[in-house]
Amino acid sequence: MSIDANLAETRPLSGIRVLVGRARHQAGSLSSELRRLGAQVVEIPFIEIRKPRSFKPLDSVLKNLATYDWLILTSFNGVEAMWDRLERILGNSRALTSGRLLIAAIGPATKNAIEQRGLAVDVVPKEYVAESVVRSLKSRVKGKRILLVRAKVARDVIPRELRKAGAHVDVVEAYETVVPKSSRTRLRAALDNPRKRPHVVTFTSSSTVRNFAQLLGKPKPKSFDGILTSSIGPVTSATLRELGFPVHIAAKEFTIPGLVAAIVESFTARKRR
Repeated sequence: MSIDANLAETRPLSGIRVLVGRARHQAGSLSSELRRLGAQVVEIPFIEIRKPRSFKPLDSVLKNLATYDWLILTSFNGVEAMWDRLERILGNSRALTSGRLLIAAIGPATKNAIEQRGLAVDVVPKEYVAESVVRSLKSRVKGKRILLVRAKVARDVIPRELRKAGAHVDVVEAYETVVPKSSRTRLRAALDNPRKRPHVVTFTSSSTVRNFAQLLGKPKPKSFDGILTSSIGPVTSATLRELGFPVHIAAKEFTIPGLVAAIVESFTARKRR
């Protein structure tokens, strides 16, 4: 194998600029993997994680965890926020390890975050979307009490469908996502600078899509023309299309490694043309 061929194999994203829009404290894993594969990474957060206006609803249900049969967590942020409150109001997380409580996690990142805190996860759906959570649980929840811990703004698929299946579902806000004000200027500057203008933008949730659209403004600037979009999963892709963006690259596995793999596959194919 020639040196050039070996370089292309180990650094397939060499010369490709990728805009990563994850929250600042979560961008590291995606950015580092893209850099390892040769990409030039531009980090401009489209999303900022904030505490809810009041922790009273969350604190109230956490004090009564023993009354629930199931706990559903849909994100790493939800796990982090919930554990922080457990430690603050109870001094420990033993409420999660005692009694009958079963835990469902929407994907591997959420599952890993739970397991790192010493707990077992009972259900992880085959696909990491709300609809798959429903399919995994609906035959097991009739007459059961379920606690869903999530962001302030989220899809209502899980509570709506599980209630239809006969469950009593309490939904509680653990955090909220907002648009980082400083990112608007940084985004426009990156799009207008030929040395920073990305070849592809990554979207890891519907919130990142909606916030990006707000940051970009209407009408879309000409400087965005020709830039590819990459989506982590079908819900994120649907939001892109809903807001008038094409989906150029879609992950086959709805995870950060799956998104990176899809980007590599796409640009490898483009270089062969």
